[in-house]
Amino acid sequence: MRRIYLDYNATTPLRPEARAAMIAAMDEVGNPSSVHQEGRAAKMIMERAREQVAVALGAQAADVVFTSGATEAAALCLGGTDVHCSRIEHEAVSAYCIADQAVDHRGKVRVTSPENSALQLANSETGIMQDLPDGLFASDMTQAFGKVPLAFGWSSAQMAMVSAHKLGGPKGVGALISKKGTNVVAQLRGGGQEMGRRSGTENIIGIAGFGAAAEASARDLDAGVWDEVEKLRNILENAIAQSSNGTIFVGNAARRLPNTTCMITPGWKGETQVMQMDLAGLAVSAGSACSSGKVKSSRVLMEMGYDEADAACALRVSLGPTTSEEDVMAFVEKWTSAYEKFMARQGVNL
Repeated sequence: MRRIYLDYNATTPLRPEARAAMIAAMDEVGNPSSVHQEGRAAKMIMERAREQVAVALGAQAADVVFTSGATEAAALCLGGTDVHCSRIEHEAVSAYCIADQAVDHRGKVRVTSPENSALQLANSETGIMQDLPDGLFASDMTQAFGKVPLAFGWSSAQMAMVSAHKLGGPKGVGALISKKGTNVVAQLRGGGQEMGRRSGTENIIGIAGFGAAAEASARDLDAGVWDEVEKLRNILENAIAQSSNGTIFVGNAARRLPNTTCMITPGWKGETQVMQMDLAGLAVSAGSACSSGKVKSSRVLMEMGYDEADAACALRVSLGPTTSEEDVMAFVEKWTSAYEKFMARQGVNL
């Protein structure tokens, strides 16, 4: 049975460009902090990747601090600060913040003190995008990077977190982006790598893959690939709506990521749907992958005003550049078949 992957917000397949860059980097023996030829060769790979990430994100190369992922980037950005956020932020951000900012029924956050606030650009569960206020301290751009045009240098945020594996790069590498003059207090001290902001020998292989993936993602954006993904997302939602008039599409009236569908079918547990789709050969999610294994209702949806019962019935489908209309319609077919059986068990004939 051919598996169909529709969980791009959790992680993405490794891009061929990233794979090739990582294989090439494996042959470089040097430490990028060494001054000899082998060290300079490794450093050249790292600095090229830094430039690739910066260009794709609309930043300066000197703004990019490589980390082990967006979670470490959040710790580097927010550790030891007194920053406010909402409860719909990723746990890697909210763990360091005072989560007291209000969220309305549309999933929009009311930021009262931007200079002391963190605000995600896009939510991983719903795809709903925020408008970043002027003077914002920090933004989690992890889900948006590679899916929508970004220009960090023109944004209002002083710092941002991104991750390679959300745009076709390897897992275990990310970056903190900080504007010139922003104070970044090192959390990992030692050799003073990454311009003194993050000590430890850099993951050259992962960084090479990150740079190649970032460059490829920028080409996809320029080529309109994500416009085509959005069309597929709309086809999916329209087809599901025809099969189930009781299903709620969260945030469908808001500005969303082009690939994300979050749908609630009251009474039908999201985790049950995930298992049924898995058995049918489709990979989807009941929410954030970082919270997998936790049988509980989505706090993001409850903050938006959905009750606990409905929030527990959410299913997230997230598409990518390699998703085809055939994949989408296979999901619609399998989901509709499972939905009809669910309704039959409730005594409802469709």
